[in-house]
Amino acid sequence: MNHLSKLTLLSLSLALAACTTLTTEKIDYKSTGKGQTLDIPPDLTQLSRDSRYAVVDGAVTASSFQTAQPVQGVPVATTSLGDVRIERSGTQRWLVVNRPADKLWEPVRDFWQENGFLLTLDQANLGIMETDWAENRAKIPGDVIRNTLGKLVDSLYSTGERDKFRTRLERNATGGTDVFISHRGMIEVFDSTQKDRTVWQPRDADPELEAEFLSRLMIKLGASPTQVKEILATPTAKIGSRVTEVGGQSVVQIDDGFDRAWRRVGLSLDRTGFTVEDRDRSKGVYFVRYVEPTSAKSEPGFLGKLFSFSKPDAAPLKFRISVVSQEKSTLVSVQSANGQPDRTDNAQRILKVIAEDLK
Repeated sequence: MNHLSKLTLLSLSLALAACTTLTTEKIDYKSTGKGQTLDIPPDLTQLSRDSRYAVVDGAVTASSFQTAQPVQGVPVATTSLGDVRIERSGTQRWLVVNRPADKLWEPVRDFWQENGFLLTLDQANLGIMETDWAENRAKIPGDVIRNTLGKLVDSLYSTGERDKFRTRLERNATGGTDVFISHRGMIEVFDSTQKDRTVWQPRDADPELEAEFLSRLMIKLGASPTQVKEILATPTAKIGSRVTEVGGQSVVQIDDGFDRAWRRVGLSLDRTGFTVEDRDRSKGVYFVRYVEPTSAKSEPGFLGKLFSFSKPDAAPLKFRISVVSQEKSTLVSVQSANGQPDRTDNAQRILKVIAEDLK
């Protein structure tokens, strides 16, 4: 039975209910899986344990661009609670925690399980954990109706949306840890004019969901709910970014220093469907590959359609994303897997996707 047929039956069921209520919580997730459902690619399990946390202070330069100059920081909202602070730039937020990554791993894992998720990727050596696809049950009628109708019809209640979250922990120059949470979503839609079948397809990342879970994680790490609410209400500055050309190559120019731009680019890559296989902060390089969303009956994602990446046996698309400092800004460019400047149409599309997410 497809989702829309369920909605029809649900409407009839609601008419029989004596009253209707909605859950007051904005978030109430229930995982759709039953355990480890994601096959970890062999190339992820073979990465060096130590390279994940390589950190070098100061600006990063590359010979293809001008020598970096000291960068003046662009004002953004930064607020602290104990040893945890949240940094924001536009729609992007992340935590900076004055604790080593290995001391945070278990609390963060517990956090996701306490919020109703199963983990399909849990690799401390990479600093990455990822949840399975889950449904936010707070968006559907509450327990009064379900109790009235009984458990046998509980499957009728569906939002037609699924979410998954990636958490990335990265050691920073001060010995603490940067914590990033990125969202990816799927939505069920009709795939024919007859409206007799539905398929799952990607939907836009939701910055508000990311912010909600970051705030909950701050509480898990010791902050009070009242303090977190006040912090999130603080206005934030908007940092400009644009696609331009430097030395005959298209780049994304970010009006921000290297440290913050490096963090923001990593979060954008997580949001937009790339898997960061490795990173070398000392050289300002993310090693990435594009992976289609793993959900039953899914269609090719936005990037997949751009790259014609629809065949199951197609080779992974691998790139290097270079992040370098130039005067008072930071430049982001796309390189091929072997480190050469990539001037293909695919590279142009990647830059546009990154620039759009950075707005």
